[in-house]
Amino acid sequence: MHWRLPRFRYLAGKGEGNRRTLRRLVRQGPPPGLIGYRGDRPVAWCAIGPRESFPGLDRSRVLARVDDRPVWSIPCLFVAKSERRAGLSVRMLREAARWARRRGARVVEGYPVETRTRQADPFVWTGLAQGFRRAGFREVLRRSPVRPIMRTGRG
Repeated sequence: MHWRLPRFRYLAGKGEGNRRTLRRLVRQGPPPGLIGYRGDRPVAWCAIGPRESFPGLDRSRVLARVDDRPVWSIPCLFVAKSERRAGLSVRMLREAARWARRRGARVVEGYPVETRTRQADPFVWTGLAQGFRRAGFREVLRRSPVRPIMRTGRG
């Protein structure tokens, strides 16, 4: 919900309020993201949708629009601790891009973190650049040493 809501609403709704808002989005459709399962257990989450679904991206100087092309965005990626380092984030990114293309997306964009040192998991909730690369994304712009904007697709 961080990228979907104005900052004051996100902060005011932290916890249950934001969970209610997300549930409302799910009920109203279209789906606000994808869930990855291991058997019947959810183990991964990837937020995805047209960039307009995430107005917070446009409030960021680092993540501002690259150009005027219509893009779909992946602003959040989560893998359960027990499932990390098994390639699941790469698989989620590939599937999210495929899912978006089936819904008309020509370009899918992500905003991962790239650092030289290991980061605590809570600081990489937008994904890691190496995972995006492995999933077929390429860097198109970097306004910050640690935040590339990466894309896949044609458009």
